[in-house]
Amino acid sequence: MLEVQNLYKVFTGSEVLNGIGFKVEKGEVVAIIGQSGSGKTTLLRCISFLEKADSGRIIFDEYENDITKVSKKEIKNLRMRMGFVFQGFNLFSNMTVFENVMEGLVTARKMNKDVAREKTMKVLDKVGMSSYADRYPGELSGGQQQRVAIARAIAPDPEVILFDEPTSALDPELTGEVLEVMKKLAKEGTTMVVVTHEMGFAREVASRVVFMDKGVVVEEGTAKEVIDNPKEERTRQFLKKAGSKFEL
Repeated sequence: MLEVQNLYKVFTGSEVLNGIGFKVEKGEVVAIIGQSGSGKTTLLRCISFLEKADSGRIIFDEYENDITKVSKKEIKNLRMRMGFVFQGFNLFSNMTVFENVMEGLVTARKMNKDVAREKTMKVLDKVGMSSYADRYPGELSGGQQQRVAIARAIAPDPEVILFDEPTSALDPELTGEVLEVMKKLAKEGTTMVVVTHEMGFAREVASRVVFMDKGVVVEEGTAKEVIDNPKEERTRQFLKKAGSKFEL
């Protein structure tokens, strides 16, 4: 479905992505794990063209191109097929919850306003935030803001949703409410790529786990293979530090 090949990205002389190959199939939940600085977020940002890769190829179903030669129009079209949930929520502080979700449907997607209103309330209900529709982000907890951000991402029915450490700014209680929404989406067959440090979520929900280190994929497989029985020493060292050996 969505794939990048031989992807490179350099920041100030440091190679952040080193010829990485990555793909996600329709209906998969792929959890990307690894220590800070391993290139996980940069990978998502290059896939979604929030960062410009230095070289590589991108494939999205029938579309294939050198990632550095994708036109602005093609980037817009590809982004329309993706949703992105940021670590820091990225909600508009001067807009209500309802307006934050509806804005993209009307402005970017040119959706009829009546249809957009109905769609907005439907997705807010899905993430348990319909009763907060008239509130502003500053009146919400971090977990509630992230659930609104998820509603905004799923509202246009994207083919894949990219999550960049969606719970890292939250305390444990609020983390749980966000992960429950994500688990619900996974059960519905939503295609998701999740950069996460939540090993319990990766083990329980992910159809595939990818361990990255120093800009390359070191190991990938099922959660049982990568988290419970890693083959690579670098993976074992990371998991030991992450304290992943626990019961859900």
